[in-house]
Amino acid sequence: MTGISTHVLDTSLGRPAEGVPVELALHTEGGWQVLGTSATDSDGRAADLPAVEAGSVVRLLFGTAAYFARKSEEPPFFPEVTIVFTVAPAQHHYHVPLLLNPFGYSVYRGS
Repeated sequence: MTGISTHVLDTSLGRPAEGVPVELALHTEGGWQVLGTSATDSDGRAADLPAVEAGSVVRLLFGTAAYFARKSEEPPFFPEVTIVFTVAPAQHHYHVPLLLNPFGYSVYRGS
């Protein structure tokens, strides 16, 4: 099994993004099966997501609308961010940080 964690940083404010809902889902023949949900803590981290089987295709869905609604009255340009990736057989853990701002985002495979 491979552990999954994430970290959301608000690059427009230069600090962690607290309270971002995060959903982890597994791709199956029938579509996406939700494995677990979380929300980022005061440090912008969601470390309590369930482990997944190696070789799986998984999706992290970030509910950015809820986060941006607390920051502005304008509707968010990105109401959600979806990251889909394959879990390699030899990996014991994946950390997937999201760098977020109101009009852009970036993601990478962390350590």
